[in-house]
Amino acid sequence: MPIPQVTRVNPLDLQKNIAIGISLPFGRSGTNQLFNKTYNTKDQIKSNFINLLLTNKGERILNPEFGSNLRQLLFENITSITEENIKDAIISSANIYLPEIQVVNITLNNEYDNNTINITIDYILRISGTSEQITISFQ
Repeated sequence: MPIPQVTRVNPLDLQKNIAIGISLPFGRSGTNQLFNKTYNTKDQIKSNFINLLLTNKGERILNPEFGSNLRQLLFENITSITEENIKDAIISSANIYLPEIQVVNITLNNEYDNNTINITIDYILRISGTSEQITISFQ
């Protein structure tokens, strides 16, 4: 007899047409919706992760330790040591503030001529095992 496969689902995903948060980036002013809603935990976790990465420590009221300090690290000369510090900052902040994900891979792509660095992060949602990816570009 085959063993049935079990799919784990967050209970918030079972509620249809009920928003559970807002997504990033925000909408443009002058449009009908400045805040775009998220209706499932996968999209909300992605927005929360982007928020965590773009926040420096000390910026969040009543939670001064929240953030990753990526922007502070990006003003340093990009060396292999700086790249490791960036990866460590991402992983440690995700482990503290987003226990529902597991960071699998971080790729840094430097465009020296354009003064741009692209950070691509592969992660897994712990509850469902789904793989996700985000890319953030700093100029």
